[in-house]
Amino acid sequence: MQFSRPSPLETIPMPLEKRLSWGINLFWRTFFFLALLLFGSIIAWLQTFRALESEPRAVQNAQQLATLVNTTRVVLRYADPIARAVLIKALADEQHVLIVTREPNDQIKPYVSDDFSERIASELTKRLEAGSLVAGQVNGQHGLWVSFFIEGNAYWLLTDAAGLGPSRTSTWAIWLMTAVALSLTGAAVIARLINQPLKQLSFAAGRMRDGDFDASRLDEQVSTSEIREVNIGFNRMAAQLSKIERDRVVMLAGISHDLRTPLARLRLETEMSVADPDARQHMVADIAQLDAIIDKFLDYARPEPAHLEPIVLNDVIAEALYAVAEYPDMTASVSMPDHIRVLADRVDLLRVIANLLENSRRYGKSADTSRAQVDISARVSESWVLLKVRDHGNGVASEVLSRLTNPFFRGDTARTEATGAGLGLAIAEKTVLRMGGLFSLSNTNTGGLAAHIKLRRG
Repeated sequence: MQFSRPSPLETIPMPLEKRLSWGINLFWRTFFFLALLLFGSIIAWLQTFRALESEPRAVQNAQQLATLVNTTRVVLRYADPIARAVLIKALADEQHVLIVTREPNDQIKPYVSDDFSERIASELTKRLEAGSLVAGQVNGQHGLWVSFFIEGNAYWLLTDAAGLGPSRTSTWAIWLMTAVALSLTGAAVIARLINQPLKQLSFAAGRMRDGDFDASRLDEQVSTSEIREVNIGFNRMAAQLSKIERDRVVMLAGISHDLRTPLARLRLETEMSVADPDARQHMVADIAQLDAIIDKFLDYARPEPAHLEPIVLNDVIAEALYAVAEYPDMTASVSMPDHIRVLADRVDLLRVIANLLENSRRYGKSADTSRAQVDISARVSESWVLLKVRDHGNGVASEVLSRLTNPFFRGDTARTEATGAGLGLAIAEKTVLRMGGLFSLSNTNTGGLAAHIKLRRG
């Protein structure tokens, strides 16, 4: 038999509480803002430090250069011509300091390329004798040129300006990378400390939502007073909800026990005392229906978390179909790979499929036939198994579709043929959610209602 392709569960609109959130979580958002703040602070600190360092370093460099020029001038002044020539050659070879005669026609360009060099030139001019010049280029040769006088003769002293200036860019880059790495590490640690209580609260709320109240208890001895008060309030709330849930289960169990005893007597008395076979059969059916409705109430009210284990989906579906194989008003077909394993509670999953089959049998008949055709298909998608159970009936109105899983709600067709409590689809959804899956309903393109179940692979 040909099947329409199962609708991907990932594209089916889900209620807001079931949708996966693709936004940035709180940890990364906190980490990002802390890192941005720290990085901005580091940049501002480095710029401030460089600005404060610039002037003292310029004065220090000017003092060193002035000392070099004055010392050279004094030594050369008191040396004889032969010793002077030897000293000039030694300075050039060993200290890389070149001393040449200053000529009147020398082409001079000032040593001013930025604020730092201008500051050095100004400080040098103050510390040298009158008439001295500081140049950045003489006769086309770049460098730091400083003029001085010896017995009325003018000389140039050329030294390498590469060692002057603020700290090297590579040094600043190393310090910047080190500071950024430490800041990012600190931001991650701080963000984790801030978000850890929220993560624990989120986990506890999720466990409480699944009905596991014992695992949802938070630490009431934490050092932070605000977190401690939140944890204490949450624990009190969880304890109160747990008590309410236990009382509700006890009450429903008591009601079930108290109702089933007279129902059993009524059924026995009906079968023994009513002479009309048709009347007896109808009365027995009504009593059986009341007993089934009580079972539905108990199934929906069951608070225990599901016991999940890897099971073969094919076996569960085969067992569910075997139970309805003799129904004359329904036929079912299966299209799915062999040995698909899902992580679920076998009894709960069997109950879900049985409810869906029963719903299709009652309300999935088309207008031109008295037999409901149910198609069951499944496929594997990464770490999930997508199961689809669909009928070929008339479907439901779009405004009613989202309300079908509400307890006690029935569509117009279901109301006219109501024989249950209106809990079948509500039980199916609640059970699937309890097993960590997703459940949704949709109208098919070719007519009929489709139930989509998304379960984790076993």
